[in-house]
Amino acid sequence: MKKGTMWAALLLAGAALAGCGASGGNAASPAGNGTQNATAGQGTQQETILVGADTTFPPFESMQGGQVQGFDIELVQDIAQVENLKIEQIKTMPFEGLIPALQADQVDVAVAGFTIKKSRMEKVNFSNAYYKSGLSILVKKGSNIKGLDDLKNKVVATKKGTSSVDLLKKNGITNIKQFDNIDQAYSALESGGADAVVFDNPVNINFKNQHNDVEIVGGLLTGEYYGIAVTKEKPDLLKKINDGLQKLQQDGTYEKLFDKYLGGDKAGLVNGVKTPDEVALDS
Repeated sequence: MKKGTMWAALLLAGAALAGCGASGGNAASPAGNGTQNATAGQGTQQETILVGADTTFPPFESMQGGQVQGFDIELVQDIAQVENLKIEQIKTMPFEGLIPALQADQVDVAVAGFTIKKSRMEKVNFSNAYYKSGLSILVKKGSNIKGLDDLKNKVVATKKGTSSVDLLKKNGITNIKQFDNIDQAYSALESGGADAVVFDNPVNINFKNQHNDVEIVGGLLTGEYYGIAVTKEKPDLLKKINDGLQKLQQDGTYEKLFDKYLGGDKAGLVNGVKTPDEVALDS
C-alpha cells in the first residue's frame, strides 16, 4: 500500500470509529439491553431525551445495584435505539411526581407501569398500549378475605395516586393506607398493619413469587393497559415512541422482555396496535 493511500485509509477508519461512539452508546443508560435485536434508525439527526421513572414498581422498574432496570426501562431503551434517540438521563422520582414533571418539561418521557386513563390523557399523551394488566388482591395465606366485597371494614394498603385507590373508593372501601411506594404497602401486610394489598397483578405476582406466606385471591378485578407517558409538547416524539414500539413487536424484541422479566408469563402481551383512545379507563 502506498503511503498516501495508507493515510487516507487511516483517516477514514478514524472517522468511522468516531461515528460509532456518537450514536451507538447511551451514556446515561443504567441497564444493559440484553434483548436488543433491532437495528438503530439511520440517516436522521439523533434527538436527545430525558426519561422519568419510578423505581418502586418491580419487575417493570426497580433499582438493582445502583442501576435502574426492569421491563419498562429496557423497553424504552430499545425504542430509543431503533428510533435513533439518545437517552441523556433517566431521572428517578416518586410516581406522583412523574406527570407534573412531564407537564413542567423536566422530562420528555415517563415509564412507571402507567395505566392509560382519560384523566391522565388530559395532562399527557400516551403511547399505544404495551401491556395488558389488571388489579388483584394480595393477602396472607389463611385470610378470610376471598374477594373485593370482603375488603369492607378491613385495612387495605396500596400506592398513592394509582388506579387501585380509584377502584377501592368506587367500591365503598374507605380504610385505605396509601404509601409512596408499594414496598411499604407489602411491609404493612407482612407486619399485620394491613389486611390486604390491592395493586397491579404482575407486581403482586412478583411479590408472591418471593414470599411463601401470601396469596392472590379473587382473580383480576379490572382490565387495564399500560402506556408510555409523553409530554404533550412533543407530538413528533410520541410518533417515534409508537413507531419504535411497533418495530419491537414485529421483530420479536418486545416478546423477549416477557421471558426476561416476567418468567415467560405472556398474559399481558399486546398483539398489534391498541391506541390510548381504545383502551383508556374512564377514571
